Order: sequence, then C-alpha cells, then structure tokens
Amino acid sequence: MKFYELTVPAADGTEKNLADYEGKVVLVVNTATGCGFTPQYKPIEEMYEKYHEQGFEVIDVPCNQFAGQTPGDDEEIHEFCTLKYNTQFPQMKKSDVNGENELPLFAFLKSQKGFEGFGKGVKALAMNTMLKKVDKDYKKNPDIKWNFTKFVVDRSGNVVARFEPTDDMKKVEECIAALM
Repeated sequence: MKFYELTVPAADGTEKNLADYEGKVVLVVNTATGCGFTPQYKPIEEMYEKYHEQGFEVIDVPCNQFAGQTPGDDEEIHEFCTLKYNTQFPQMKKSDVNGENELPLFAFLKSQKGFEGFGKGVKALAMNTMLKKVDKDYKKNPDIKWNFTKFVVDRSGNVVARFEPTDDMKKVEECIAALM
C-alpha cells in the first residue's frame, strides 16, 4: 500500500482520495478540540497560509481516542476550528487512529514512522509519566500516543517525518519548508 492509494473519510461522509495530493507536501495530524496541545492549530494554520500556494496541504483528522478530548460532532469541530483558530484547511471525519477501527491511513503512517520518544522537557516528562500508567510498554509500539501527532509526507508520497505533540512546532515547519 502507498500513500496515494489510500482514502480518508471527509467530514461530509465522502471519501477523500489521497491521490488528489500527489505532488504536494502533506501534513497529516490527529487533532482534538479540548486538549492542552489544541493551540497547535495556530501554527498549523500559519504554515498552511504560508506554504499552501507552493503545494502544501493539511489532512486534519479529529480523534476522540485520547481522554475524550474531541467530544463534538464533525460540524461542531469545524465550527470550533474556524471560529477559534481561523482554520482554512478542511477537517476530515472524526475517526480512530489506533486499534480495531483505525483508519488505514494511520496504519500506513505508523508502519512508515514508528514512535521514537517525546524528546526532553516538562511536556515530554509529563507524557512519559502519564503513558507509563496506561501501558508500561508504550515505547515499544508505533501507535499514536496522543492528540496532535504529526506526519510529514513529501511530494512523492514518502513519509519523511513523525513529530510527537511535544515536539517544537518550529521543527515541524523547518521540515516542511525544506520540502517546499
């Protein structure tokens, strides 16, 4: 399976063909509206505005698998994002990114770039502490660990980077800018 062979459910219930993104740099992110990382919508939108004309796209997949931090329906999520963060990129249908009902897109992304840790700092330490309580072996599987895990796909459909929610958004932008 390749990136461009996949689809993702759009908020309106149709299937979005990822072949539509061929030749573009894509940021795929699982999001939440009530998370400590939700303010990352702002720099994601800023990158979208800055690089969209050069072929940059965002695939925003709201997910409620992490502490129930995305309780709304697709319309409420869209309204929140556009009113609070003035997002112009589309939100896809709220979906699972891990487990039995995970989107094939996320199974593919995780197979290409596994979990490599949360890095250093207070947020990284907090995530490590929290996840150890839930799954002492969490470091050994590629699953999405929390909201705002980001994958960068290059213009050829290769998954070139995975960023955890604790990673500095400047590093995410540096990666995207290098691919533009």
